[in-house]
Order: sequence, then C-alpha cells, then structure tokens
Amino acid sequence: MLWLQVLANGLALGGLYACVAAGFSLVWGVLNIINILHGSLVVLGAYLAFFAHATLGISPFLFAPIAGALLFVLGFAIQKVAVNPVMGRPVLMSLLLTFGLNLFLDNLMIEGFSADYRKVILNPPLGILDLGSVIVPLDRIYATACGLIIVAALWALLRGTQLGRAIVAVRMDRDAAELMGIDVKSTYALAFGLGAFMAGAAGALLSAIFPISPLASSLYLGKAFVICVLGGLGSVPGVIIGGFSLGLLESFGALVFGSEHALTVAFLALIALLIVRPQGLLGRRGFQ
Repeated sequence: MLWLQVLANGLALGGLYACVAAGFSLVWGVLNIINILHGSLVVLGAYLAFFAHATLGISPFLFAPIAGALLFVLGFAIQKVAVNPVMGRPVLMSLLLTFGLNLFLDNLMIEGFSADYRKVILNPPLGILDLGSVIVPLDRIYATACGLIIVAALWALLRGTQLGRAIVAVRMDRDAAELMGIDVKSTYALAFGLGAFMAGAAGALLSAIFPISPLASSLYLGKAFVICVLGGLGSVPGVIIGGFSLGLLESFGALVFGSEHALTVAFLALIALLIVRPQGLLGRRGFQ
C-alpha cells in the first residue's frame, strides 16, 4: 500500500534528521544562541565526506565521526575567538554574528567548491530492502541507524560523564555552576564544539543520500529549527521525536500536497504546535 511506503520513507529519514538537529539544539539550549552557522557546518561536513570518498574511497558512514571531529575543532575555535566575546549580550548580537559567519563560510565554500550540486556515489551500491509492498534504499537505513547511534552517544555523554554534567549545569544555572568551580567559558566552547561535531557527522551521512551544495545550508538550518521546536528544546529524546515527526510530515505532506509543499506542511504543523504547546513535545529545563 502507498501509505506504508510513505511511512517507511518518513521513518528512514527520522534518525538522520535528529542527527542534523541535535547539535543545533545543544548550542541553543546551553549557550542560548540561535546558531545560524549550523546549516553551513552540515554542508561542510558533507563536502569533507565527499572528498574523502572521492580521493581515499572512505565510506561516508565510516567517515562521519572523523568529519565530526574535524568540525569539533573548528567549532571550538569559532566559539573561543568569535562567539565568546558576545556571550551575555543581547540575543541580536549573537544572531548577527552567527549570520555573518554563515555568510562567510557559505561564500568560502562557493568559491572553493562552486555552487554545483555533487553527490557521493557508492560503488558498489548498497541496494534496497524489499519487503514486498515497501521498498527502502539501504543507504537511508544505514544513514538513519548511524544518525541515531551518534545522537544516542551524545545523550550518553550528557547523562553519564563529568563533562556532560557540567554542560547541563551551565545550561540550568550559569552562576551556580561557576560557583561550583565549573569553567563556564570552556564549557561553552566545548558545547559549541559538540554542536559542530553533530553537524559535521550529520553532513557526512547526508552526503550519501542527497546532493551537496552550499546553497542547501539554509534548508538544513530550517529543518533543524523545526525539529528543535517540535521535539522541545533541552531534550535529546525530544530531538529524536522531532526528527521522526519532520520525516513523517514531509513524506505525507509530499503525498497529499506535492513534494514542493512538504516543508510548508512541516512549518504549519510547527505553528500549530507553538499555539497549543509552545515548549514542544518534550521540552524541559536543562539538556537531558
């Protein structure tokens, strides 16, 4: 049945979308910054995976943690050098700063890679999972599984490590965390770096599914924003629920209204949720 195929398509994207949004939600929740740069970091991670595959033959699924690690270093440096000086200032300051950094990185990638769309072509292809009336490409299943594993690792880090507890403490009460001996500035930089790690890993996974171009950065930023609000800021399980919700909304929206209106349906659902439950489905204080 057609609706089963649409359901499978939506679920196959859910974990990947959660991975895209987790870093955005972390930075927003901990630093109280709406990181406009996030979409460009996702695209940069996709380019790193593309060139690693083209030159070294490394699978994007194996390269995802490496792309994340490279972008962690970049994100850590950006927070230390550029973002940290505006911490505590009005939100418009950080918004304009990350917007400017986004424009700079976008144009740098256009200059270096051009705006032409590229895509990782797996050789040999992974094939499909044929369940009779439902057919799902294995690359989407692998990407979703890898995305969920990475998000679960982030959740475990936040819940079970000293660094994670420090991040949560800073998110809940910066002044109290500082009085307890936590280095707030370094924690902010680590949280921003982790957000960049998630963006880079998600971009590497996306490179095996969708074409890559700097022009797509705003699209991924919009998806991350919708997922965070749907699932609720400050909740890793909420990010997962938001990711699957967006995947299903896009899939069924494309079926009913056409693919060009799929994201519009998601934004309409976002507006409806903000009216009924502005904190999102699982929103809570702190990042858990």
